[in-house]
Amino acid sequence: MPLTWQEFRVAELAAGGLTNKEIGERIRLSPRTVGAHLYRVFPKLGITTRAALRDALSRTDHHPAAP
Repeated sequence: MPLTWQEFRVAELAAGGLTNKEIGERIRLSPRTVGAHLYRVFPKLGITTRAALRDALSRTDHHPAAP
């Protein structure tokens, strides 16, 4: 299942090393909402850690679905 645009953006920022709080400040979400997005992203990407996000996002089959 492809990531939504917002899931992809949150995952992209998390892969860049930002905390949930920093991500939330950047895209105007609460840190708790950021965490919820990551909770849904991990199984979609088949990963279990934030450290694996960058490699998982580089695969072409996980780009966001069209709005």
